[in-house]
Amino acid sequence: MSMTLSRRRALALTGGLAGLALAPAAPLRAQERYIDLTIRGGQFRPVSVAVTNFVGEADGPHRVGAIITANFRRSVFLSPVDPKSFPEQIANPDQPPQLDLWRAVAAQFVVTGRTGKAADGRMRTEFRLWDATSGQQVAGQQYVTDANNGRRVAHIVSDAIFARITGEKGVFDSRVVFVDESGPKERRRKRLAIMDQDGANVKFLTRGDDLVVTPRFSPSSQDVTFMSFGQADPRVFLLNIESGQREVVGNFPGMTFAPRFSPDGQRVIMSLAQGSAANLFAMDLRSRATTRLSDATAIDTSPCYSPDGSQIVFESDRGGAQQIYLMSANGSGAKRISFGEGRYSTPVWSPRGDLIAFTKQKAGAFSIGVMRPDGSGERILTEGFHNEGPTFAPNGLYVMFFRDPGGQSGAKIFMADVFGRAEFAVPTPAWASDPAWGPLLS
Repeated sequence: MSMTLSRRRALALTGGLAGLALAPAAPLRAQERYIDLTIRGGQFRPVSVAVTNFVGEADGPHRVGAIITANFRRSVFLSPVDPKSFPEQIANPDQPPQLDLWRAVAAQFVVTGRTGKAADGRMRTEFRLWDATSGQQVAGQQYVTDANNGRRVAHIVSDAIFARITGEKGVFDSRVVFVDESGPKERRRKRLAIMDQDGANVKFLTRGDDLVVTPRFSPSSQDVTFMSFGQADPRVFLLNIESGQREVVGNFPGMTFAPRFSPDGQRVIMSLAQGSAANLFAMDLRSRATTRLSDATAIDTSPCYSPDGSQIVFESDRGGAQQIYLMSANGSGAKRISFGEGRYSTPVWSPRGDLIAFTKQKAGAFSIGVMRPDGSGERILTEGFHNEGPTFAPNGLYVMFFRDPGGQSGAKIFMADVFGRAEFAVPTPAWASDPAWGPLLS
């Protein structure tokens, strides 16, 4: 089976991946899932995967196999086998590897592949995934694209393998928008930037003339909303990453906070300051009509829709301190859901709908945690001097956030899985904060 990317998708790739050919394996059935991602504690064991060198490509950090291995190393659920223990070198990826030898080095799966030029001069990449236990090939795909898209192909291959083994969507073919920070702390320059989920391919979206904060990715398109502080009052901007087109969402009296998209990308919900209070408003991006959702004398901010758009989670000090509340999308029926010790802020709903991530401040420490939408099952993923701003991966299995150690240094971005098993730094060229994880590109 083959598929050609739409023009919109092709433009989103910055290198033109139009004409990408896919030959996907059959969809997974529930009983074919090789790992239960909900296993917690001592019972959990990541699946070991040996990613062999792809035939036809030179050795180096930018080769397809190296990128796939790096993705799996940060995936938590898959564990790459050390290449030093490989029992054989793959010369012909069309032939099954000697799987009895791979089982002897504890490899549960083996990835083989090749890269080379297609007849039209473009790059052709193919892979095969072998189950070392059954001895069968369980996945295989081929991709033909411009040679400049080799890194993206490696991410797409990683997603295909992750999905085949775990039964869950991968997140490697996705991007993160963030705030790049440079200069001394008292005169910090903040630019809007975007990168691949692994920190590669950083591109700056603003020049740094104005201060930018709280970028948020649309869950359904390559659009970003953010706050800009220039010479005039703070304004909410909408930026299309594909075209570079930027427009003001609205000029509102007073301060505007934390704009975020609705699940369908047709609305923006935000907090508007009114005297000593702040209330929640939703704006239809087509008509620019604004609807007031809360009417309190407190500070309501950081709103986020549920994946189905029926509810909104937000933070409020209406009870005397910052806590997390839930209400219907029309603004009715607000109820508090956070009841642990400390103050709760920056709630964000998982795209799976099962968890809400938050920042928690207690006794001078800032934690990133998750809880169920009814407030139960609170779990702290990481704790430190200043952790803030969680954002979910498109599959809901990971959270990115930023950590600021204070002093003259600056913030850096980290990611962790939602079970709290591991944490990884995301490399950026300078200090970085306010990550917002975008949807899958493919």
